[in-house]
Amino acid sequence: MIGSFAGRLLVATPLLEDPNFARSVILVCSHNEDGAYGLVLNRPLGEPVTLHLPEWSARVGDPTVFFEGGPVQRHIVMGLGRDRSMVNAGWWTRVTSEVGLIDLRYAPRNLVERDDVIEEARLFLGGAGWGPSQLEAEVAQEAWFVVDARTSDVFSAQPRTLWADVLRRQRGRHADLALYANYPADPRKN
Repeated sequence: MIGSFAGRLLVATPLLEDPNFARSVILVCSHNEDGAYGLVLNRPLGEPVTLHLPEWSARVGDPTVFFEGGPVQRHIVMGLGRDRSMVNAGWWTRVTSEVGLIDLRYAPRNLVERDDVIEEARLFLGGAGWGPSQLEAEVAQEAWFVVDARTSDVFSAQPRTLWADVLRRQRGRHADLALYANYPADPRKN
């Protein structure tokens, strides 16, 4: 394994034509020798959270809908939350310094005594998974750009523009990636 991508973003390159992942931005939640797991951040669905998990609706940022987390286990709801308190608890698995996976078996009011621990949440149906060495092979085949994540990426109010936004902000050794932000969805129609 070349190193863990956990806590970083996978940004689909224009070469990735799989409809499940074309122009997707994925937060890698875990990555080790057994494989990797992540959540697609830029595919909002039309289904409001309040209809199915009303106890979470006050914590979900705009847009207040479920997101398509990926093609794996679409019947399972996953949650990401923002928390700056650095609390470690059984209901929380830290992914970045401020973002972690939430165990949704707990209602927000039951997580801890302080009501402000989960500052914001986003809920996903399904996720994206890779077997051992599969993600590393896809990165080597230039299917994904691997870049640093920001908390604002996870909770973007404009998720449909996230792919271009993440590419456009790249600097330093990744500055050439900014050029892809304007890559046409179908170059044949350019």
